[in-house]
Amino acid sequence: MQKKYKAYFIDLDGTLYRGKEKIPAASRFIGRLRAAGIPFLVLTNNTTQSPETVARNLTANYDMQIEPENVYTAGLATADYLKQLNLGHTVYAIGELGLKQALLDQGFSFAEYKPAYVVVGLDYDVTYHKFEKATLAIRRGAKFIGTNADTNLPNERGLVPGAGSVIALVERATQQRATYVGKPEPIMLKAALAHFGLKKSEALMVGDNYNTDIMAGINTGVDTLLVYTGYSKPEDIKKVAVKPTYEIMSLDQWQL
Repeated sequence: MQKKYKAYFIDLDGTLYRGKEKIPAASRFIGRLRAAGIPFLVLTNNTTQSPETVARNLTANYDMQIEPENVYTAGLATADYLKQLNLGHTVYAIGELGLKQALLDQGFSFAEYKPAYVVVGLDYDVTYHKFEKATLAIRRGAKFIGTNADTNLPNERGLVPGAGSVIALVERATQQRATYVGKPEPIMLKAALAHFGLKKSEALMVGDNYNTDIMAGINTGVDTLLVYTGYSKPEDIKKVAVKPTYEIMSLDQWQL
């Protein structure tokens, strides 16, 4: 039997759109949430873009009314997590502007020699020199944080290296495993719950990928809704030990 939820956490690619393809049911779903006054956050492991850029893209290209405050990136979650750890105010970061701006906005400053944290995310211009600085800083005692474990990203050329592949190099060089923030780890979803001041039982995680979106919910104790518009297929879910709370073919089928 379907419950009523006070907030929704929603994945991006495969759930609200497929690459450059619109998913009309997703646009209608966002419209229904807004009309009902139900709060929601779009949760993305992408740390390269700011919430403003993500919101602008969804609004302009996918027929959705999304504000920056509706977007919670792994970059924002990483900055929030570091502030919560309270180990210091300096960080060495490998990543794009979206990640670095999130860190600056939380009051962190950048340092290379003895930062409190080393944060590694996707960086399209990463160099050996950056890896070297990160490795040495971690070996000097910096807390090692990975934005997310996604090994690959889909684009028009195919599956290209993701943040997890970049982080793996530093893990090998330091012989340390990073603390991961993004989906499917619970850190990001716990922060999203705290954003609304909700209990685990009061929110629903919506996504198309069992391994990231649904496992994030399962790892956090949040109910999950798997929509078959993207990565995971019904035959995949027959094989998993822990099923999603709900499974649907289209977001049009979901009653708020």
